[in-house]
Amino acid sequence: MGPLQGIKVVDMTTVLMGPYATQMLGDYGADVIKVESLEGDVTRLIGPTRHPGMGPVFLNTNRSKRSICLDLKTPAGREAVLRLIRSADVLVYNVRPQAMARLNLGYEVVSAINPRLIYAGVFGFGQDGPYAAKPAYDDLIQGATGLPALMAETGDGTPRYVPNALVDRIVGLTAVGAICASLVDRERTGRGQRVDIPMFETMAGFVMGDHMGGLTYEPPLDKGGYARHLSRDRRPYKTSDGYLSVIVYNDKQWESFFKATGRDDLRSDPRFATFAGRAVNIDYVYGELARIFETRSTAEWIALLNQADVPVMPMHDLKGILDDEHLVATGFFPVVQHPSEGPIRSMKVSASFSETAAEPTRLAPRLNEHGAEILQEIGFSREDIESMIRDGVTRPSPEA
Repeated sequence: MGPLQGIKVVDMTTVLMGPYATQMLGDYGADVIKVESLEGDVTRLIGPTRHPGMGPVFLNTNRSKRSICLDLKTPAGREAVLRLIRSADVLVYNVRPQAMARLNLGYEVVSAINPRLIYAGVFGFGQDGPYAAKPAYDDLIQGATGLPALMAETGDGTPRYVPNALVDRIVGLTAVGAICASLVDRERTGRGQRVDIPMFETMAGFVMGDHMGGLTYEPPLDKGGYARHLSRDRRPYKTSDGYLSVIVYNDKQWESFFKATGRDDLRSDPRFATFAGRAVNIDYVYGELARIFETRSTAEWIALLNQADVPVMPMHDLKGILDDEHLVATGFFPVVQHPSEGPIRSMKVSASFSETAAEPTRLAPRLNEHGAEILQEIGFSREDIESMIRDGVTRPSPEA
């Protein structure tokens, strides 16, 4: 009985950005109906699988949903999706708005049949600029918002993308907030609205919030950039036998660090003594920390810094995070039984609610697993469904 119990979402998204957002809406209790092409979401094919069409990227971004296949280019497929929209609270799509218009599913069309609908688009660019119709992908938006350039500045000079679909997930999270805010407004006004969540503008604000620096002012005071983030020694520290993530940030933490390590010489060094001094000399400060941390083992440092209340965390790899003592204790990665895939490792909903517990309502569906069920809910008879299968509008439900 999550906080979005009773909200019906028509999910016309694919790949990662949109599905990540709609999975969260489903985890929060919404009834999310994933409308797929007859071939299915392409992420079904990514990564190792036990069965075709059920890859790990799909499994981890499409739980708490029901799946239906429809060919929206056919009159019968479009009629079916319009019936879904007529009774929906939210429609989410992540193709360009021009593509929705070509399907005759633009906002003007669907709001006329359902004025209470929240019509949420997650796509590349705001629709009032010259990039409006351009395609967009995570890598492209990373590049356009300066992330590879920042990576080059902190590394060997080679621009690199962040090894994570950072843009897709941040924009997906932004979409969840915008959709929930729109639902609150609808409670006040009784009317839905169109909500655009563009990738480029969202990430421009996300990156430049840290790195605007002196470019905030007119005329500029510097070339921008947050010096601490751009220091080449801002990285996990090498210990005598591994690596460690440590941040010594405020004056209290530095005082504790000086005391724990016996470095009275640094306490009196103006480059270390104050926040302002450390900020101006951040490269030197981080470089000196790097030399200090090489003198002891990872386990020794963790014990010492925890005792001194200096923030420290292990540097995990992908396997290590599964064994992290905190995540093991909180059961963050439960092994669950998927109806078709057998035992799989899932992830808990990170947010917790005191009154409306949120948890996955179901595991990721097989392609068209709920097609017949959903079509019957919106008024199609068994004969209608059989006809739609014969005509290639949908496909048979997978065998149990």
